[in-house]
Amino acid sequence: MTPINFSKESLSVFFKLIRFRQHVKNLFIFMPLFFSGELGNVELLLNASIAFFSFSLLASAVYILNDYKDVDEDREHPRKKNRPIASGRIEKNSAILLMIVLFLSGVALSFLLTLQSLGLLFAYAALNLAYSFYLKHIAILDITSIAIGFVLRVFLGGISTGIQLSIWMVIMTFLIAFFVALAKRRDDVLLYLDTGKKMRKVIDGYNINFIDGAMITTSSVVIVTYILYTVSAEVMQRFHSEYVYFTALFVILGIIRYLQITFVETDSGSPTDIVTKDPFLRSVILLWLLSFVFIIYL
Repeated sequence: MTPINFSKESLSVFFKLIRFRQHVKNLFIFMPLFFSGELGNVELLLNASIAFFSFSLLASAVYILNDYKDVDEDREHPRKKNRPIASGRIEKNSAILLMIVLFLSGVALSFLLTLQSLGLLFAYAALNLAYSFYLKHIAILDITSIAIGFVLRVFLGGISTGIQLSIWMVIMTFLIAFFVALAKRRDDVLLYLDTGKKMRKVIDGYNINFIDGAMITTSSVVIVTYILYTVSAEVMQRFHSEYVYFTALFVILGIIRYLQITFVETDSGSPTDIVTKDPFLRSVILLWLLSFVFIIYL
């Protein structure tokens, strides 16, 4: 077995294998801490950070497993064919060895937290095993599994810091993740229509009309739910502010922009790239966060 080369030249390949950029999604772990007004609590911030790194290590192990299992399909995909395993830049056996090391490291790090945190990590791993071998082939359940994965991130953030989660936070996290997953699946359908190749077996359960309708419905529910959240007496009392509803503007703009990227620009294949590279979305998210910094911390 050829070991993974960790030279400077292969560092980018290593980061692609563990999908380092995808770890931005794990920032959801910090949401309970941020919205509770405890971001300045060093002890809780340390616990959330440990949860973030342990989850990221485990998530990277899951990504490698998915790449290993889907290597043949990835080689037929116009973008995924450049992934390290599919392109042959990293051998399968080396990738599996790294996957085991990452998984064990993530579990070991989680022992610094509570047993409940460890349980959530195993729940995430179990969900992804079910997704990789079964759920990803069943329409609707595949995107539901993705959305639940984000909810587990939020729960981990709450449990690792001892902060009780708001029902609103759980609902909004699921809805937004479900919306983004639909957009990603739409890209798969478009790819099938353009090339005639089914990159995923689950594509048989989708078509453009269905996904477009589901996205419009979900985006509407997201906006209405968020507005209800901002005008809730409970929320206004918790934040000691009557102006939380102003933040709805940024959510509406963000959702509309994402719909534009999906329907007009037809480029919704990589949610991480969209969120991190699109100037409009980056600005909206930053303004949304700053508005809550002002409401909660100033």
